[in-house]
Amino acid sequence: MKLLNLEFTRIAHDTFKIKGSKVIYTDPFKVTGRDEADIVLISHEHFDHLNLEDLNKVIFPGTTIVASPLCKEGLKGVQVKEIRFLDPGGKYSVGKVEIEAVPAYNVNKFREPGKAFHPKEEKRLGFVITMDGTRVYFAGDTDFIPEMNDVACDIALLPVSGTYVMTPEEAVEAALAIHPKIAVPMHFGAIVGSDADALKFKSLVKHCQVEIV
Repeated sequence: MKLLNLEFTRIAHDTFKIKGSKVIYTDPFKVTGRDEADIVLISHEHFDHLNLEDLNKVIFPGTTIVASPLCKEGLKGVQVKEIRFLDPGGKYSVGKVEIEAVPAYNVNKFREPGKAFHPKEEKRLGFVITMDGTRVYFAGDTDFIPEMNDVACDIALLPVSGTYVMTPEEAVEAALAIHPKIAVPMHFGAIVGSDADALKFKSLVKHCQVEIV
C-alpha cells in the first residue's frame, strides 16, 4: 500500500516491508518469501521480533541491521554488512536513511505484579525512520509512554492488541499525542490480538487518517 511516498507491506505481527530509496524490514517474523533488505530494524530479543529463521530470509551481504543491545546474543554469527546496536536516543544513518532509536516499554502490562513484560530499564526500542523526506515511527512493543509526546512523524505504526502492548483505546491516546498524518495498527493476528483490534482502533481515531495495511 502506498502511504505518502513510501510503499508499505505488512507481512505479519510487527513485520513491515517499507520500500523507498532503500528496502527496510521491521522485526522479521512469519516471512513467506525471500527478499533482500538494505536495512533490518530489530526492536528487541523476543522470538516474534528477533527470529533467525525469518531474518535469514531477508538479509544478504549488503544488509545493515540496527537493533537493541538485547539482541547481541541472538545475532551472533549473523553475516551481513554491519550490525549496529543503539540505546534509546541513539542515531545511525545508512546512506541517506536516518534511523533514531526511541524508548519502548510497558507502564501497565505485567507478567506478575511489579514485573512488566517490557521494562523501561532493559532498553527495548522503537524507531523513527527518515527516508525520502518521510518520517515513519515504528513504535515496537510499548504502552502509551510520555516519550511519545516528543515523536514527530508523518506515519505512525502502533501496536493495538493489548496484553503485551497498547490496547486499541490506548493506541488512540498515543496517536493523539503523536499527531501523525497517517496511523497504521500493528501487533495483531499472530501472537495476540485480531483484526477486530485494528478495526476498533480505526473506528475510534477521528483526528488523522488510519490505514490497515
